[in-house]
Amino acid sequence: MPPTIATTAVTRITRITRITRITRFGFVNAYLVEEDDGLTLVDTTIAGGARSILGTARRMGRPIVRIALTHAHGDHIGQLDALAAELPGVEVLISERDARLLAKDMTPDPDEPAGAKLRGGYPGATTRPTGFLVAGERVGSLEVIPAPGHTPGHVALLDTRDGTLIAGDAYSTLGGVATAARSPRRFPLVSMATWHAPTALQTARALRDLRPDRLAPGHGAIVEHPVERMDEAIRRAERS
Repeated sequence: MPPTIATTAVTRITRITRITRITRFGFVNAYLVEEDDGLTLVDTTIAGGARSILGTARRMGRPIVRIALTHAHGDHIGQLDALAAELPGVEVLISERDARLLAKDMTPDPDEPAGAKLRGGYPGATTRPTGFLVAGERVGSLEVIPAPGHTPGHVALLDTRDGTLIAGDAYSTLGGVATAARSPRRFPLVSMATWHAPTALQTARALRDLRPDRLAPGHGAIVEHPVERMDEAIRRAERS
């Protein structure tokens, strides 16, 4: 089991390899990724999370130099403005497609699936991106992997040093490993907020084919050697 380095009533902080998981209320994750130039924060959690994130970075003795957002749902960008206010000059990165959702522009692209409906909360933020997460490019050690389906511009991030896949909501592990196309009945929030389930299922297959050494989801615990359980999750979604 990865070591837990801090726990409060609402926040749990766990370090594994070069990645530290910060969990709010037991189910909403952000990740601090150690790089040569400082820390990359992946996602920002929800109300009150900024304090925990900043405190964890201080204890690690490293500055947060960039924020990378897997997608624009409120439970992932909810503390962006609060963090940006405390981190002058921080780099803010998101996919170009979800940057529009961050600005509360809900206009679909012409080539997106007919009838696909944006689901989940898009509260937006006043903080604007300083750049975009582009498929195949690297942000420090993290390779940007396109992962649409849960949102149109969702991305995942693969740590090329150790095979950790930070999956955002393309997979969750609450109640077991699941795709965004089909969540467990006890924890249905991810699939309920999914924009287009067939695309999410295609993404789940593509991420599985990366054969990650560990799966770090937006919701739930980190899973070691997850490929077999990713296969099971895909099969369940295919049957639905």
